[in-house]
Amino acid sequence: MKTINTARIDLNLLVVFEAIYTEGSVTRASARLNLTQPAISHALGRLRTLFGDPLFTRQGHAMVPTPMARSIVEPIASSLRTLDGTLSRAFSFDPGKAQRILTVGLPGGEESSFLPPLMRRVLEASCIDLVTVSYDRAQLESRLASGKMDLALDILLPHSTQVLHQPLVVEQRVVLARKDHPTVGPGLDLETYLAQQHIHVTSIRQGDSLLDTELSRLGMQRRIRLRCQDYLAACRIVAETDLILTMPAELAPECLAAPYDNQVLPPPVGLPLPGMELYLYWHGSADGDPANRWLREQLAQVLAPMPR
Repeated sequence: MKTINTARIDLNLLVVFEAIYTEGSVTRASARLNLTQPAISHALGRLRTLFGDPLFTRQGHAMVPTPMARSIVEPIASSLRTLDGTLSRAFSFDPGKAQRILTVGLPGGEESSFLPPLMRRVLEASCIDLVTVSYDRAQLESRLASGKMDLALDILLPHSTQVLHQPLVVEQRVVLARKDHPTVGPGLDLETYLAQQHIHVTSIRQGDSLLDTELSRLGMQRRIRLRCQDYLAACRIVAETDLILTMPAELAPECLAAPYDNQVLPPPVGLPLPGMELYLYWHGSADGDPANRWLREQLAQVLAPMPR
């Protein structure tokens, strides 16, 4: 029994085979496929060599299929229909019908700022499921390339040209302290700020934040007593201790809405707060993926209204 190496089959040959079978004529097959008759005849010759069978015999003006052709036409036609449907769905992406799970990599604590409005959009307009994960920034590119993450939202990170990125928003910062804090209140100055014990919200186990790096460069330092991954937990700790928290301004109302009576203060004059611009990252291989592109558009719209 002859075996065929499918890796060497030109898909166009199967399209020609199905057209000749359906039309019963080389002339009509050429018109249907918008190819010349010599091109159709050449493809038929390659098909005959491939299958070791004439496939069609000419009787008058008609091309009559052989038993071999009749035995393979339905599997081939079915496979072509399946492929055509798959490609059509890919290029005519409908988020309301697409069943996909997309994974977004995030630094710790950022979920609260954008995930609620993003999920409202996702639930209203799509069948897509979302997963958010923390990740090691050194593995940004490898996780995007492997598909373990579809997108990532983070500060500006080093990456190769294989990773595409888009700036989204510059976050404003405020300082949170409990209402009856013994030394922190309106008119917070830099000396008082640096004298406090601080909470730093991050998903990274070690290493300085951009703020601490900038303070160090200027010969200043703050004492970090707690590193945690959740702003809501940090807000509760602020309400129950003398620790203070420097956090994104857009998250502060959520912390105030909880049963905590915290102060929200502007950062002290002279505090070197670097621009916390967030970037959206995705791998170049996913740039044309319609589901990935749709989610990028939703994220851009959700984050665009934030303070700049």
